[in-house]
Amino acid sequence: MPSEKELNVNLLDQLDLLERLEMADSDGGYEKMKAQLLFEKKCVERKLYQKPPLTDTIQ
Repeated sequence: MPSEKELNVNLLDQLDLLERLEMADSDGGYEKMKAQLLFEKKCVERKLYQKPPLTDTIQ
């Protein structure tokens, strides 16, 4: 089970994402939003597939 700190970090990341998408919408509408979504997807994939893994699997 994640700790409170880990949960807060995840929620702050989600808030950051939403704020960036809101800014893209207000700056350029659909095309800017679409470009921002592609960028955010790449960022998530980079975190997901990074090496070494985020957690230690050795016990």
